[in-house]
Parts: sequence; C-alpha cells; structure tokens
Amino acid sequence: MRTMARTRSSWVPTSWASTRARRSAVARSASRDAAAASNRSRNRRSLVSTTTCSPVSASAITSMPTSGSIELEGRDLTRVTREVFDQMEGVMHTLRIQEPYKLSGRTARPDNTLIDVAEGRVRIGGAEVVVMAGPCSVESREQIIEIAHAVKAAGATVLRGGAFKPRTSPYDFQGLGLKGLEYLADAREATGLPFITEVMREEQVPMIAEYADILQIGARNMQNYGLLQAVGKQSKPVMLKRGISGTIRELLMCAEYIVSNGNYNVMLCERGIRTYETATRNTFDLNAVPVLKEQSHLPVVADPSHGTGLRELVPSMSRAAVAAGADALILEVHPDPDAAVSDGRQSLTLEDFASLMKSLGRVAEAVDHTIAEPALAAELA
Repeated sequence: MRTMARTRSSWVPTSWASTRARRSAVARSASRDAAAASNRSRNRRSLVSTTTCSPVSASAITSMPTSGSIELEGRDLTRVTREVFDQMEGVMHTLRIQEPYKLSGRTARPDNTLIDVAEGRVRIGGAEVVVMAGPCSVESREQIIEIAHAVKAAGATVLRGGAFKPRTSPYDFQGLGLKGLEYLADAREATGLPFITEVMREEQVPMIAEYADILQIGARNMQNYGLLQAVGKQSKPVMLKRGISGTIRELLMCAEYIVSNGNYNVMLCERGIRTYETATRNTFDLNAVPVLKEQSHLPVVADPSHGTGLRELVPSMSRAAVAAGADALILEVHPDPDAAVSDGRQSLTLEDFASLMKSLGRVAEAVDHTIAEPALAAELA
C-alpha cells in the first residue's frame, strides 16, 4: 500500500514529497487559491504588471499571500509566475517580457510613444521632426530672448537653455540658477516657445518642474537613480541623455527607472560617447538612433552639438541624424559663440542655424518626415 502525504489542498503519494510532481501540484494549488481570492477581494494594494513575470520556484509560490494582490519584499517582481495572473478575473492574456527593460521596450508597447509638450503645442515622436535650439547657458535676460526670437524665426519649436550647469571644473560658470529659469520663462512668454532645461539634483525637481516644459537629465546624471525616480513622479516630459560611457542597454535601464515610477513621457538622447578618438569632443554614435528606435517605443533625440564638439560638423551630423530616424534634434546656438560662457566651440551662429534649418526639410522629406513648425501666434492665444 502506498502512503499519502498532505499538500496544500490534495493528497499525493509520499514518493512525490521532494519531486517535481509535488512542486507542480503545489504551484497549481497556489494558482487556484490566488484565483479564488481575487474574486473575493477588490482591495488590491499593489498589483504587479502581467508583463514582468518570470519563472519561480514552488516554495516561493506557496509563500505568496492568497489575496487579490501580490506583495513581495523588496519589490522583486521577478518572483511571480504568469499562472498567478492567468487565473484572475478580468485577465485575458499575460505576456512574458524577456528584456530587462520591461516598460520602455517595444515588446511592452509596439507603437511609438507620442509626447505632447506644453499642452500639445509640440508633439514629439510622430512624423514631424522637432528641433530644440538655444544657448548652452542662459547668460542674461536679453540674450535668451534674442536667441529665442531668432531660433523661432528659423523654425525651431522648442527653446533650450541651461540655468543650472554641471561643469567639469568647479571654477567654471555654474549657471544663473533660479534667475535663469525666470529668464527662460520670460523668453517663452515673448515667443511662445516651450523650453527644456537641465535638472541636476532631486531637490531641484519640484522647482524646475514649475518653470520648465521639459526636464533634461544630463549625461553625468544618467545613472543618478534617485534623480530618475524623482522625475518619474512628475508629469512633465523628460529627456534622458546617454551617459558619457553608457551603453544603450544602460540607457534603456535608466529610462526604466523613470517609466516604472509612472512617467512614460521620456525621450532618449544620443549625445556622443567617450572613445579613444580625439579628433572630436565625443564620438557621435549615429548607430544608436536606429538601434533605440528598434528596441524602444520612446522618442529618440540626437545632440550633434555635444556629439561632435565642433560647430562645423554639427550641420552634417544633424542631417545624418534625421536621415537615421531621429524624432528630434537638440542644438546649441549663440549669437557670438566665441564670447559664450560655455560650449562656444560647438555652438552654431544664428546665421548658420537658419541655413541648417533650410536643408533639414529636404532630408526629412526623403525619409517620409517633415520638420515641425513653430505654433502661430493666433494658435497660442
């Protein structure tokens, strides 16, 4: 006679006690318990997305709560099986995502993400290529307003400018801070252009979000996870720059920190990486544009100003980035680059920027895109 051993809800032979069959029985039982409990409880405190599941041991399953919610210590979302969700009421289908970037990858969202800026005045990620332009640093109210008018006249739809500047040397110009934000807001008021500016620290996020239309995470802060989580709790769009030596996978994992905190309005920016090459400031990784477009649904921004560090190379690499599929460009422009307080060597003159904008349209048309145009004054009223 075979003896029987008790599992959670059935009798099985003792010979199964430490075998795969017993573990399968336990797993099936736990799944049934979770399904039944989901019909009884609607007080779900923390649901795990069905797109974040990986295999799990039977012992881990049996330790899970049998309520409608799945709570795991340390938020280890890899310890949940698909079966737990397959049995829940209202779940039609679960999808296991193998990529580590669960939410920013194309498996989770095959269609491109479209990001509306300034209540829809500018849309990034569609058929129109958006051009963001302005100085590296806001130097004065007069300077930023002059540049804003000039880049808008040439066709830019977003103004860029740094109020807080992370510099290699602590003795270099660090930005005007809050006063710089106020000047950027004045330029927006004067021209109607929304603006993007960099946030450097967690405690700056609420203040800068009050002013800026787009929050920029600079290359030096790509892996500042606390900062990424902080902007992830904001509703404002975020442009995440690739780190100086960051891989594409690392960039996408950093975007995951933002998206997993609730903010899907994330743009990925290729701004050049550090290699052994010394002819340019950085090596502009043009490959990154189509690779990111293939692997992620998030819009891709190209920054040939930092990517090359040389203003004479910026026009050709801007056109190349559009041809490669970039959703937006971010360019540094200054009325007198040689007198700029920062990054003058890579800044276009106002005339050179206007000339570049005329040529971008032809390239965009060749790849079935157009260059976005600034909103008319009547549309802003």
